[in-house]
Amino acid sequence: MHTEDLILFVRTAELGSLSGAGRDLRMSPAVVSSRIQRLENQLGLRLLNRTTRQVNLTPDGETFFKHCLKILEEVDAAEDAVSARRDKPGGALKVSAPTAFARLHIAPHIPAFVKRHPNIQFQLIGSDRFANFVEEKIDVAIRVGELKDSSLIVRRLAKNTRVLCASPDYLKVSPTIKTPTDLEKHNCLLLRFPGSQQFQWTLNTPDGGQTTPTISGAMDSDNGQILTDWCLDSRGIALKSIWEVNSYLSDGRLQVVMPDYPPVTHTIHALYPHARFLPPRVRSFIDFMVEIIVDIPN
Repeated sequence: MHTEDLILFVRTAELGSLSGAGRDLRMSPAVVSSRIQRLENQLGLRLLNRTTRQVNLTPDGETFFKHCLKILEEVDAAEDAVSARRDKPGGALKVSAPTAFARLHIAPHIPAFVKRHPNIQFQLIGSDRFANFVEEKIDVAIRVGELKDSSLIVRRLAKNTRVLCASPDYLKVSPTIKTPTDLEKHNCLLLRFPGSQQFQWTLNTPDGGQTTPTISGAMDSDNGQILTDWCLDSRGIALKSIWEVNSYLSDGRLQVVMPDYPPVTHTIHALYPHARFLPPRVRSFIDFMVEIIVDIPN
């Protein structure tokens, strides 16, 4: 029984798809199917129920899956203990992050990261949409906000304090904003893309509760930087992370709106595949993010 077959079986079970596991491990679906069939023949058990669209674990497969996780964790730990693979990480590393975060707080540090790890070929994907790990071959994704359940490993990097903000010129000519219901009278600049929740704003209230006011606006975008530009251009109110607008708040180009009703604080996370399959280049980047995150305004 080969370790590679155990890895293949685990990834197939986690992704629920032969083709998904194949893309993840750079194999054709036919090879994946053949090697899992070989594994089942060796065990004399059916591990997966297959359909044209997905696969599911059988009861025997569930038991075998749990033991495989333990085995692969031990193998990974043993390799780390006896090799120097952490010392010289190399290979292609593809990282996805929200557009503004990538531009402001990752890209400026990447020359130092590459200098430290010259064998790594780094690719940064800046997009406010949620990257698909399998289809886009992402190694690490930096995400800001609440996360849905995932088979990926999640590492908390920092809290993400947010504010409602607008330009002084916009506030001068617009209706007064004192309570969340006043937002109904304003042009709210909303971030919209599949999976986004930022077209709804949940605010903390002075009494310790929360409220989600009715909001709307004439201008939406799937790009957070565009919303910031519109906000600076006095086009409306935006919900923004402090790390994104701190400099504009400091120089007065933007002002905090309704400070007594701050948006719910979210979290900045790093997402990556299971630790037992984690290449040294991924570990190195996540450790690097932990180093630089302390300098991000919050």
